[in-house]
Amino acid sequence: MSIMARPAVAARAAKALQGLTRLSSRRSGGPGSAAAWQSRFPEYPHDVRELTIPTSVAPAPVTVYAPPAGTATRPPVHVNFHGGGFVISAPEVDDALCRLLAVEAGVVVVNVKYVVAPQHPFPAPTTQAYDVVRWVAAHGAEQGWEGGRLTVGGQSAGGALAAAVARQALEQGGPPIALQVLHYPPLDLATPAKDKKATVAKPMLRPWMGEIFDSSYVPDPRERAHRLVSPAGAADTADLKGIAPALVITAHQDRLRNEATRYAERLDTAGALVELHDVGGADHGYDTKDDEKARATYTLIARHIRRATDAEVSGAS
Repeated sequence: MSIMARPAVAARAAKALQGLTRLSSRRSGGPGSAAAWQSRFPEYPHDVRELTIPTSVAPAPVTVYAPPAGTATRPPVHVNFHGGGFVISAPEVDDALCRLLAVEAGVVVVNVKYVVAPQHPFPAPTTQAYDVVRWVAAHGAEQGWEGGRLTVGGQSAGGALAAAVARQALEQGGPPIALQVLHYPPLDLATPAKDKKATVAKPMLRPWMGEIFDSSYVPDPRERAHRLVSPAGAADTADLKGIAPALVITAHQDRLRNEATRYAERLDTAGALVELHDVGGADHGYDTKDDEKARATYTLIARHIRRATDAEVSGAS
């Protein structure tokens, strides 16, 4: 265990990363700015409005992406959680994904700016994420979407939060979720980052990064086996029958690939795996750099969301 695994050191490092991210985002038009993320996939319009959702943790600002005019009076809704190791708050990184999904899946996309560690360690982000999804499900009539046709998803840490939302929905009786999209998620924080092997010599996620993220998010190592943190860990053996159907996407070179694959196998045993899709020649966070691979994966996600929400209509008719 390196010094970065110590919670106090990890918290200071995480705050430094947050500061660097804020500086990057403020550079008008530069890499990391909102304008730079919005410039990707320009054929998909940026038709958005801002909203704040009340939760038991803290108000959650969200950006709501509208589907094309004439899609439906009340289209389905997809709730998206961005990545960032549970410590970086950067929902704008997923702007291209949200715009593409709104058009190709014909859904309203709610992109969530959730609380992050070390200021808000576990379980605050999982609690807030679930509160947001329950609110989205309950307030469709006033907001212009169909809360009964609901999907959730996320990238990296956001994928872990989407998995935690689906688990809480299973355990607490809803809301019904037509699909959970888990895109290269970390699903086993009980295993130290240094023990997770990648297929390339210099993977994007280094062990020291995992130590900062994991120790900031869950400072007590004993809590890292919690079912909402490590559903792919050995300690979680509960029956998942009835959990939301899942699309699990891994990056072949990612050191998190094995744990996502294990969870996909567990979901398959519960009858809840729709597809396990591995992106060849890709590492963690590939979709923020490789537009071609990103477009292919985002289109795959859109097809699954459209199919899942169309099935909800068919099942209700």
